[in-house]
Amino acid sequence: MDLFRNFDISATALTAERLRMDLISNNIANANTTRTKEGGPYTRKVPVFMEVIEEAINAQGRLVSRPAGVKVVRIKPDENPPRLVYDPSHPDANTEGYVLYPDINPVVEMVNLISASRSYEANVTAFNSAKDMYRAALDIGRV
Repeated sequence: MDLFRNFDISATALTAERLRMDLISNNIANANTTRTKEGGPYTRKVPVFMEVIEEAINAQGRLVSRPAGVKVVRIKPDENPPRLVYDPSHPDANTEGYVLYPDINPVVEMVNLISASRSYEANVTAFNSAKDMYRAALDIGRV
């Protein structure tokens, strides 16, 4: 039995949720960015997570799969088209006077940020619980 497996799983989840929170923060910060280096408005970014499965051979010689954590497979751009806002005085307005803004809803992003934050907290709690259990097991051995 791998005693540190719980730590590894929680650590991968903490890393993934941290990246998710960073992306959400960037989305919120760029909600009104009409011009980027690539050209056009900022595009909302979303992480794609994948479960990591570790395969091993058990004592009976059978192949077993067990969870090993989570990883970010890629960061995908949102496929929704940009919002058109009529503002002919804006420097990025097209010939009809419309400006392309990112399709980012700050309320949705804040809900996603709260969700990511709670997931992060849950993984910290799981990590600390495993640490406390291992510490208690070591204390039993001292008696």
